[in-house]
Amino acid sequence: MSNTASSIWNNCLAFIEDNIQPQAFKTWFLPIKPVRLADNALSIQVPSKFFYEWLEEHYVKLLKVALRKELGANAKLVYIIKMENKYGNNESFTEKIPSSNRSAMAPQELDVPITSKNPELKNPFVIPGIRNIKIESQLNPNYNFDNFLEGDSNRLARSAGMAVANKPGGTSFNPLMIFGGVGLGKTHLAHAIGVEIKDKYPEKTVLYISAEKFTQQYIESVKKNTRNDFIHFYQLIDVLIIDDVQFLSGKSGTQDVFFHIFNHLHQNGKQVILTSDKAPVDMQDIEQRLLSRFKWGLSAELQSPDYETRVSILKNKLYRDGVEMPDEIIDHVAKNIKTNIRELEGAIISLIAQSSFNKREVTLDLAQQVVEKFVKNTKREVSIDYIQKVVSDYFEMDVATLQSKTRKRHIVQARQLAMFFAKKFTKASLASIGSQIGKRDHATVLHACKTVDNLAETDKQFKKYIDDLTKKFT
Repeated sequence: MSNTASSIWNNCLAFIEDNIQPQAFKTWFLPIKPVRLADNALSIQVPSKFFYEWLEEHYVKLLKVALRKELGANAKLVYIIKMENKYGNNESFTEKIPSSNRSAMAPQELDVPITSKNPELKNPFVIPGIRNIKIESQLNPNYNFDNFLEGDSNRLARSAGMAVANKPGGTSFNPLMIFGGVGLGKTHLAHAIGVEIKDKYPEKTVLYISAEKFTQQYIESVKKNTRNDFIHFYQLIDVLIIDDVQFLSGKSGTQDVFFHIFNHLHQNGKQVILTSDKAPVDMQDIEQRLLSRFKWGLSAELQSPDYETRVSILKNKLYRDGVEMPDEIIDHVAKNIKTNIRELEGAIISLIAQSSFNKREVTLDLAQQVVEKFVKNTKREVSIDYIQKVVSDYFEMDVATLQSKTRKRHIVQARQLAMFFAKKFTKASLASIGSQIGKRDHATVLHACKTVDNLAETDKQFKKYIDDLTKKFT
């Protein structure tokens, strides 16, 4: 017998009725009407937006279990809310909202052993002077494995993430380093691992923090003479997730304190997860003892998604937003935006906005206009390594020659141009630029930029070098 929306929902109701109070069942489940069953997605009609929000907040796990018993692991739930039409037309309109399948992250409690003379352990996440050992995980429950779609570009990183989530601290992937370019899903995957761990092991203390915020907290602890409390607090965490660890570059004090925290966590079987925009081998201004520890576990790269993965991402995004769009439009966006996932989703959001704000139907013509503007306005990320390679190729030398100590005029000028473009096209500090281009100091970079500006005004041949190279970076 083929399944229908009604038969599936009736089976779900029978399961739900056995697991909740009769009054709650009568109030929240009997008014629901099954509407449609398609592609493992059951659409149910609820009386109001409030009704939908209550179900999502209080009964989403029960609904998920009931639905998966009937439709399998890939079951999806969509709420259809019938709105009253207040504009004089006879027909009411409906709103479709897919279930998020998860509730908000609950605060975590830490049992703090009182061993020091000062029992007031300082939590860097709360206002000084207020004793509070409940900490927020800082995790975003919307960044989960359900909406982190697998493809060839991310299979290793996603599989390793799932392994860590199933057994935090108990795999050889410790630390797990996730690296890759901008907008490829590093932060999403890091959150997804944390969210999955909290689902499976609610008693574990999980903390997500950016390297920048970690650095600010460390500086504050030094100012207030609470450095030991800061270290002690982080040593109590079961799963520590540090995002954008490359921001520790050049910050020797923060690297030193992180070294001690990392060692303690690792030795005690706690899990460390790191994200970075480059592989450990390419990191600059990070102490060797830290870099060697980053390489202890697994370094997994996230690459740009292929065409099939891009189509899946777009379809998933539209499904989650309750929007339907023709396949030819999805195909056009997926074929033309190849750089990263953030830009891909940005383009589809722009398309939906153009359509709804201008009251226009989403056509292929509209899609072409939006994508063309979007691609034109997207600047490619340029790294210092890439700049050095392009400049070296242009002057027909290798990067090692460009970085060398030689004072030959044409090599010095090439090196100065590399520094000039690094300052112009990256957000790196002068010290970082100098360190990466031949281990020079920030004063040398400043002098190089001034020299290039002066030569651009006085030397026609040099001005041509600048113009030619600028075209390669824009």
